[in-house]
Order: sequence, then structure tokens, then C-alpha cells
Amino acid sequence: HWFAWLRVPGLDSVSGGWMPRASARCLRKGEGLLACGSPFGALCPDLFLNTLSRGVVSNLAGQENALILTDARCLPGTEGGGAFLPSPAGPRLVAVIAASFCWKGAEWVGLTLLCSLDAILCSSAGVLDEAGAVMPPPVPVATVQAGARQDPLGWAALVECGAAWGSGVLLDPRLLLTCRHVVEAGAPLRVTLVPDPRGAATVRGGHVVFATEESSPFDVAVVELEESVPGFVSPCPANTFLPGEEVSVVGFGALGRACGPSVTTGVLSAVVRVAGRPVMLQTTCAVHGGSSGGPLISSRRGCFLGIVASNTRDTSVGATYPHLNFCIPITVLQP
Repeated sequence: HWFAWLRVPGLDSVSGGWMPRASARCLRKGEGLLACGSPFGALCPDLFLNTLSRGVVSNLAGQENALILTDARCLPGTEGGGAFLPSPAGPRLVAVIAASFCWKGAEWVGLTLLCSLDAILCSSAGVLDEAGAVMPPPVPVATVQAGARQDPLGWAALVECGAAWGSGVLLDPRLLLTCRHVVEAGAPLRVTLVPDPRGAATVRGGHVVFATEESSPFDVAVVELEESVPGFVSPCPANTFLPGEEVSVVGFGALGRACGPSVTTGVLSAVVRVAGRPVMLQTTCAVHGGSSGGPLISSRRGCFLGIVASNTRDTSVGATYPHLNFCIPITVLQP
């Protein structure tokens, strides 16, 4: 069992100070979250008590979003802390920290698994009834309506080449951009897109029509789909890159083929230039194996900055660091 209820006198009546809460069913990938917990538990609470971490909803699973994956960085000891949905009227408790994913082998993960408060309340309704606890209903949270631009989740594609997979970004109804190391020339490809989070996946076959040489500094390939994707609106490419701006990566690295694309956020930490021209972008988004080829998006401007090429590996100790990664700017591929 992951959770336990502790009764605190004076806090279990309707007017006794229940934390306002929101329902997880309203969550969307890419939406902001705040996590609050105490790293390392009882070790030096004067320093670590109620530490905040900010992130986004990276992925969702289960009935009414019972399980939530976030890139808010939570360390061991924060389990049982709250995850809150920001709102103009104040934060709303939406989930509880279940597990912090720190290391997987020699790779730093930096993701956190949450369990929705709705699911916990539903599974423990009988216990709460016996205890005479009355939980107020969730408070509606005003959602920001999407603008005219397309949801970047609709740009990302799962690219499967045999037993291997990676990510890609659809540039027009039949052309997809990815990394050369994701695909193999001549091998049959399977491309899966989910243009609408509530819609069915679109699956297309494809073949490589262009790939850079292995000696090229740019790891790029272009895939032509066998059929067009109806109703697709091409992403708007960026022509400027602003170090320090908030960015997002969309790809299939965190959970692979399961649960659709994941979203992680960070900042554009550096722009590498040669002769004044951007040739590589560095970000702090969490990028794991399977993210290669996925789109890098400006969180505020909504434009397409480039594609993920790699994260960083320290060969001397064999450790991989997903939060230091490199992307190929889209301007490199433009005439």
C-alpha cells in the first residue's frame, strides 16, 4: 500500500481547513504543476521541510488520470507530499507524490510519479466514512483555452524501425523529420501520430528519402509517409533563438511506446554558433532514450525550434545526464 491516512484533530471538518483541491481528470499534458515535499524525510527538516519544485504534467495514465508523470524534480523523502495545480485563486491539491525516479542504472531520470487525489479518495472512501471525515468536493479550476495555433503534441510522432524506436516531428502532411540514428535506410518504418489527445492514433508506413552521412555533424533524416495525415497544420519554424527562454521537448523517451508522447520542460541554456549561425541548441529539458528526433518548442512563442539529437554521457563513469542535451536548430535545415 502506498498511502496512509493520519487523523489530525481540528482539520477533519468542513470548516476546519481542508486544502482546496482540484480533479485530476481536467489535467492536460504540458500543464504546470507545483510539488511540495521534504527531501530526505526527517533529515534536517529545518533546511528541507516543504521544499517546492516546479514542473509540468509529462504524461497521464489510468482511469480519470489516476497516474500522473511530472518532470518536477522530487528527491527521496518527498513521497506523500502534495502536487498542486496553480490557479488565480491559489494552488489546488490535485495529486500526491508516490515515487521519485532518480537513477535508472547509470542514467539520471529526474521524473516523478504522482497518484491523483481523486483515485486515493475513491479507493479509501469506506475508511473515511468510518472515520466520519467529510471531504469537500473539488474546486473547479478555470482552464486556459488553447489559441489558434496547433497543439505541439500533434507534431510529435513515434517512429519505429524494427525493434528500435525514436521520435519525429511532422513538417507537412507527408514529410517527417527525425534523426538519422533513429531510422535505417531501406528498412520499413512505422509512424504513429496522435493529433488529438482524445482521438485515435494515426498509423502510417514510411520510408527514408534523405539522411545525412554518418560523418556529418548533423544527425538528420527525412521520412516520407505512404499516406497524408488529413487536416494537419504545419508547425511554425523559429528564426531566432533566445538563451534563457522556456522550452519544451515532446517525445517518446520517458515511457516509450506507452501512453503517447511525454512533455518535459526547461530552458534554452545555450546557443552554439559558427560564423554567427546557430548550429546547436542546448537545453535543460529531461531527454531520455527514445526522445531523439522529437520537437523542441518555445513554450511562450509556440514555435518549432529544432529536433532533439542527444543527451550527455560521461564515458569515464558511464553515467548519462538527460538534463544536459543538444538539439539541431531548424534554421540549419532551411535554405
